[in-house]
Amino acid sequence: MAVVFDGESLTIGEVVRVAREYERVQLSPEAENSIVKSRTYVEKKLNEGAVIYGLTTGFGMFQDKFVAPDNAKTLQYNLIVSHACAMGDPLPEDVVRAMMALRINALAKGYSGIKLTTVHTLIDMLNKGVVPIVPEKGSLGASGDLALLAHMVMPMIGEGEATYKGVRMAGRLAMDKAGIPICELESKEGLALINGTQAMCAIGLLAFHDTNVIARTADVLAAMCCEAQLGIKKAFDPKIQAVRNIQGQIDVAKNLLGLLEGSLLALDSSTSKVQDAYSIRCTPQIHGGSREAMRYIQGILSSEINAATDNPLIFADEDEVISGGNFHGQPVAIALDTLGIAAAEFASVSERRLERLVNPSLNFDLPAFLCQKGGLNNGMMIIQYVAASMVSENKIYAHPASVDSIPSSANQEDHVSMGTTAARTARLIVDNTFRVLAIELFAVCQALYLRSVELMAPATKAVYDYVRSAGVPVVESDIHMQPEVMKCEAMIASGEIYRAAERICGKLL
Repeated sequence: MAVVFDGESLTIGEVVRVAREYERVQLSPEAENSIVKSRTYVEKKLNEGAVIYGLTTGFGMFQDKFVAPDNAKTLQYNLIVSHACAMGDPLPEDVVRAMMALRINALAKGYSGIKLTTVHTLIDMLNKGVVPIVPEKGSLGASGDLALLAHMVMPMIGEGEATYKGVRMAGRLAMDKAGIPICELESKEGLALINGTQAMCAIGLLAFHDTNVIARTADVLAAMCCEAQLGIKKAFDPKIQAVRNIQGQIDVAKNLLGLLEGSLLALDSSTSKVQDAYSIRCTPQIHGGSREAMRYIQGILSSEINAATDNPLIFADEDEVISGGNFHGQPVAIALDTLGIAAAEFASVSERRLERLVNPSLNFDLPAFLCQKGGLNNGMMIIQYVAASMVSENKIYAHPASVDSIPSSANQEDHVSMGTTAARTARLIVDNTFRVLAIELFAVCQALYLRSVELMAPATKAVYDYVRSAGVPVVESDIHMQPEVMKCEAMIASGEIYRAAERICGKLL
C-alpha cells in the first residue's frame, strides 16, 4: 500500500500516515507526465534564450540581474546553500517527512518545471528513511518557507545534515548509506523546491490532526465531569441545539448524550439545583465553537496541500511562464492562528471543569482536592495550578501571528504572513492542551472513584476501566503524580481514550 501523489487529491490523513506511520509514496502516471511536460517546456524556453525570473535571473531584489545559462547550476546551488540559514532546534521527524510529502505533491501538479529525477530523489528519501535536519525558526511565510525548505533540500545536493535509521550524520553520508544519488540542480529546480508553504502546512496539518483527537477526547472528559458533578444532562437535549442550528454544537451534544446514556450520576433533572455551571452546561456551545473553527481550517489545509505554491509557474499548454504570489501564506496563516485559538479553548474549559472537581465549594460533597485525609495529604491541589499555568501560557501563544508583517528583500517583499510562526505556536498550544486534558482525566477518574464507579454510564465506565488497566492508580495518599499524568497524556494523544468510549457508545462525531 502506498500513498499516490497526483497533485489533486491528497488528504490530511494520508499525509499523517506518511509522516508518522512511514507509509510508502509514489507518483501517479499522470503526475509523472505532467512533470516531464513542464520540464520539457522549461528547457525549450531556455534554448530560445528567454529571460525568465529564477531561471535566468537572480532572486528577490536581484530579479533584474541576468544570469547566463552557463551558470544555471551554480545559481541553483547558491540559492539552496545561501537560503539554508534557519535557526533553532530541529523540527520533529514527522514534520519534516510531512514537508517532503507536501512538496512532492505540489511538484506533481506539473507547474514547477522541475526534472522528474529530482522529484524521485525526494520520494526515495521518504521511502528509504533519509530525513533532513531542518531548524524550526526562520520563515516569514511569504516567498514560501524559504529557509526551512532549503534545509530540506541540502542533503539532496550532498550538503547539510540528515538522520538515517535514527542516526544524525552529514547529508551526503545519509544519502550514500541509503543508496540515493546526489542531485545536481538545474534551471528553476532550486526555486521549485523551496518556494512554497510546505513547512507551515506540515506543522499545521499535524497539529490539526491532533486537535481532532483533542476534540473527541474533550467530549469524553466533559461527560465524565458531568457525572462527577452530578450534572443535568437535559441541557444537551437536541431540541436546544436545533434552535441554534450550529453543526459543531449539535455534534457535541449528540456525543455527550451517547456517552452519558445509562448513567445514574448525570440525570435529566436534579433536586439540588436547577442548572449547572457553564463549564458543564455549555459544553456543546464551547466545544462546538472550536469544532466550527476546525471545519474552516480543514477546508483551507485540504486546498493548500493540493496547490501549486511556487513562483514562477509554468503553463506549458498556454505557452506562458507567469510570476505571481501563490507562495504567500496568508490564507494558511489566518487558519493556523484560528487553530491555536480553537485548541486553546479546549484547554481553557478543561481547566475550569478541573477546578470544579477539586474545589470543595463547587464539587458537591467530594473531599477537598479529592483526597480523603486532607492536611496530611495535599491531593490534587497543585496539579490544578499546573493546568492553570499552561492555560495561561496558551493565551500568550494564541496571539495571532498573521497580524504582523516585516518587510524583507529590500522592501520588494513588503508584506509577509508569518504563517510558520502561526503553525509553530498552534503546535505549542496543542501540546499544552494534551497535558491539561491529561490532568483532567487523572482527576476525574479519582473523583468518580470517590463518587462510585458503579453508577457511571457504560461508555464512561469503559474509559475509567481502561485508565486503571493502564496502571494509573487510585490515589489513597500523596504520590508522585507527574508520571501518572504522563501516562494519561500518552493515552489521550494515541486516541485510546475516546476509542475506549466508542467501543461502547459507537463512533463519536
